[in-house]
Amino acid sequence: MVSEGYSDVRGGRAVRRRSWAGWQFVAPFMAVFALVFLAPIAYSLYLSLFRTRLIGGTSFVGADNYLKVLQDPQFWSAFGRVALFLVVQVPIMLFLALLVALAIDSGRLYGSAFFRISVFLPYAVPAVVATLMWGFMYGTRFGLIGNVNEAFGLSLPDPLSPDLILASVGNIVTWEFVGYNMLILYSALRVVNPSLYEAAALDGAGQFRIIWAIKLPALRGALLIATIFSIIGSFQLFNEPSILKTIVPNSIITYFTPNYYAYSLSFQGQQFNYSATVAIVMGIITMVVAYLVQLRGMRKAV
Repeated sequence: MVSEGYSDVRGGRAVRRRSWAGWQFVAPFMAVFALVFLAPIAYSLYLSLFRTRLIGGTSFVGADNYLKVLQDPQFWSAFGRVALFLVVQVPIMLFLALLVALAIDSGRLYGSAFFRISVFLPYAVPAVVATLMWGFMYGTRFGLIGNVNEAFGLSLPDPLSPDLILASVGNIVTWEFVGYNMLILYSALRVVNPSLYEAAALDGAGQFRIIWAIKLPALRGALLIATIFSIIGSFQLFNEPSILKTIVPNSIITYFTPNYYAYSLSFQGQQFNYSATVAIVMGIITMVVAYLVQLRGMRKAV
C-alpha cells in the first residue's frame, strides 16, 4: 500500500512537471502577445474613460466618450465611406482573385508559374510605394493621366478629385491584394482530389460544370476566410488615404476613414482620449461584422 501511494505521488508530480513544461514553451509567445496586443488594448480602454480639458485637466467621464462617438456625424461619415468601400471593392477583388485562381488551376494557362508570380508580386510591394506609384500615375498634371490627355487631346476625369478619390483608393487596394487572395483560393484548389475531376469528365461534365459542382464548393471555406480578412482590412483602411493626403490634401479629409479620423484626433487634435474611444468602437464594430459573416458562412457550409 505504501509503494502504491508513493507511485501515485510520483505520477502526480510527473504530470505537473509535464504541464509546467508546456507552459514554459508557450511563455515567450504569451509574454509578447500580452505586451504588443493585450497591453495596448487595456491602455486604450483606460484612456477612453477619461477626458482631458485645457481647464480642469484630466477627469473621469465613464461612458461619455462612447456616447459622443455614437452621436458624432464625422465618425459615421467615415464609417459610411469604408462601408461603401467594402460593399463595392471587396466583391470585385475576390471575383478577380477567383478568376485568376481558376485560370491557373485549370492547367490550360500558358506560363502559369510566371503568371502566378506576376499576380502575387504587387502584394510584396509596400503600401507606401504602391500608393505613391499609383498617385503619380493618377496625376493629371504630372502623371500618366496627364500624359494621356496631352498626347491624345483628351480630358479624362481626375482620379484624385474628391468625387473619385475613394474609387482610386479601391483600385490601389485591389491591385495590392488580388494576388494575396488568389494564393488563398489557389491553395484550396490544389488540395482537391484530382480523381473527382476525372470522374466528372468521364460522366461528360464540361469545364464550367466542374467549376460549379466541384471547385466552387471546395472553395467555400477559403472564400469565407478571404472575405473575413477583406472585411477587417476595409474597416482598417488607413495607409492609402494617409499617403495620398500628402499628394492631394484637399481630397482626403481628416475623417476620411475611421482609422484616419482616430489618427487625426490623436496626432493633430491632441484628443488622445476621444481617439482611443473611436478606435475601440471601430474595433468592436469590425469584430461583430466579421463574426456575423463567419457565422453566416458556416451555416451555409452546413
